[in-house]
Amino acid sequence: MKNNKTKNTALINNLFQSDLKTINKMKRLAIVFFCALAYCSCTNVNGKKIQPEKMVAPPSSPQTAIVEKGGITISTKLPAQLAAYEEVSIFPKVNGYVKNVMVDIGSHVNKGQLLMTLEDPELEQAALGAKASYEKTQSDYAINKENYNRLAEAAQTPGAVSSMDLALSKSKVTSSNDMLSAAYASWQQQETMLQYLVVRAPFQGVITARNANPGALVSNSEKDMPMLELKQESHLRLQVDVPEDIAAELKLGDPVTFNIPALDNKEMHGIISRISDNVNTQFRSERIELDIYNDNSLKSGMYADVIISAKPNEDVFRVPLACVHNTSEGKYVNVLKQNKWEKVNVRTYRQSLDSIELKGNLYPNERVLVNNSVQD
Repeated sequence: MKNNKTKNTALINNLFQSDLKTINKMKRLAIVFFCALAYCSCTNVNGKKIQPEKMVAPPSSPQTAIVEKGGITISTKLPAQLAAYEEVSIFPKVNGYVKNVMVDIGSHVNKGQLLMTLEDPELEQAALGAKASYEKTQSDYAINKENYNRLAEAAQTPGAVSSMDLALSKSKVTSSNDMLSAAYASWQQQETMLQYLVVRAPFQGVITARNANPGALVSNSEKDMPMLELKQESHLRLQVDVPEDIAAELKLGDPVTFNIPALDNKEMHGIISRISDNVNTQFRSERIELDIYNDNSLKSGMYADVIISAKPNEDVFRVPLACVHNTSEGKYVNVLKQNKWEKVNVRTYRQSLDSIELKGNLYPNERVLVNNSVQD
């Protein structure tokens, strides 16, 4: 019995091992079969590889946007410059030598303050001569007038003075009076020229340049440098050239924001004070100016960045930029009308990064199709 059981056990083990080997062989064959199948699916009859088709997601519902009434508010950044409200280069009216200079670069002066004095001996002598000539003419006039008065008194007696002598005396008085007026005018002219030897400030400001020192000969020639330069720094002009399409919508009193890069982009505000009403044909721009009252931190010549916000046009519509189709025949948008997409021709105007102004057969709150959401 024991021998039979042992034989049966050995037989069962042999059968089990044989089945296990068969299963492993079948697994290997299955793997080889599937690999061959995968390879064949990637090649054609000529042995060239064919890329497997990608999975395509089912199309989603088209993306739409709403037509909105009103245009776009666009903020434009433009370069600008601060300039003195008033500035003047001071030249001498007459030739002369610099006698004294009371100011220097950076001096703050008031209107009428003495800046320099000049001297011109020849001009001073001419003024003295004109004064002496006036005094002599005045004396001659007095004598001639006295003679005429006496002759006129004597003429009251018949036959004492001839009428010819009386007329001649009267003529001398008239001539002396004319010469007296001319001499006085000449003297006053020389006195006025003497006043030009004293240089005073025409307005309140700061001296920004000094090119003359005591003893220097100065003249009123245009080739010479100015003796002094004076600028009004308490009141400045912010000058900016605005593109004509934006300038056309600006008016006096509109608010403007600007930054000063030299002062860590300090933000300041002002209103438009002047518009040139003239378009620069070279740059297609129009100059505007703002009055800026200095807080002692600004200087003429400083650079500024001006932010100008153009007011939106209320007569146009606004849609996303991606809604507008550009073709050789024109521009249009797809509008949902009575549950159908209808092409509507439009005219476009200003645009921002994501929106655009347009006009056409549109109404507020209508649905428009966004480009690339579906095929045209």
